[in-house]
Amino acid sequence: MDVRSARWIIFVLVLAAPQVQGDAGFPARPVRLVVSGAPGTPPDALARIVAEPLSAALGKPVLVDNRPGGSGIVAMSMVARAAPDGHTLATIGLPQIVAPSLMPGLPYDTMRDFAAVTQLTWSANVLVVRAASPVETLAQLVAAAKARPGSLTYASGGNGTPSHLASELLKRHAAIDVRHVPYKGIAAGLAALLGEQVDMAFAGSATALPLVRAGTLRPLATAGAQRLPALPDVPTVAELGFPRFQQNEWYGVVAPAGTAPEVVVRLASELARAIALPDVQGRLVRLGQYPVERSGPDALQALIRSELARWKEIVRDAGIQPE
Repeated sequence: MDVRSARWIIFVLVLAAPQVQGDAGFPARPVRLVVSGAPGTPPDALARIVAEPLSAALGKPVLVDNRPGGSGIVAMSMVARAAPDGHTLATIGLPQIVAPSLMPGLPYDTMRDFAAVTQLTWSANVLVVRAASPVETLAQLVAAAKARPGSLTYASGGNGTPSHLASELLKRHAAIDVRHVPYKGIAAGLAALLGEQVDMAFAGSATALPLVRAGTLRPLATAGAQRLPALPDVPTVAELGFPRFQQNEWYGVVAPAGTAPEVVVRLASELARAIALPDVQGRLVRLGQYPVERSGPDALQALIRSELARWKEIVRDAGIQPE
């Protein structure tokens, strides 16, 4: 048995064990789940989906508190300063991972000031072109970019957003020169793509899939480590000749540093049960998010550590600056 499997078995045994004294009084009041996105955004929808079964399991309301702004800095700062008692949590994802690399001197440290609870979901961006585009494959796109350096353009949802990062990662691995055109959100970027103002874009699956299904956008590849279940016939960029290319989108939950381990494990346990519910899984999949079967505090902490180091290097090498 490998170390990862052994740790997972230990985590499951802990979750199955009776509550110990450390979390006997938890929760004593409603739990606040702070989200860095505005109402209606993917992290907000995800939080509201899991808040319902989590409320039922904890016996107290779980209130979604939207605090958009500054690539998640407003939300994360609030949670970092909160009492470490498990009653204030935050969602965390790629924008919060990239923020320290874009804006040094944040009022918190992503590794030191938070206790990882668990990863909830994974997803991936989709590389799309107009359905009428003469480009039908990633190989053709790369060839066109190399034939006319600097002439092709890509849309993003803004500097440092997942769509921007995925495009810069492709530039790096494919050794191509394509120009960045940032928009106020990837929905505006896709509108520009459909309007023939740009040539391509990476977009989150929840945003891209309706347009792909409507036949107005053509998917060339997905950015994650594995194919999206919603697009099983669309290969990953890694499969198409760039084996080290990978940009997984994911969401997890963190608490303030110093939160009692028993409370963290209780929250991880209830969240794992929540995302395993068939109704919850169905709603997440419709959102373009896929539940993570095995996670927990150690797994999320390791993911955060590795992602911080990886994206720091990518942001530095690409010369990405905040807007």
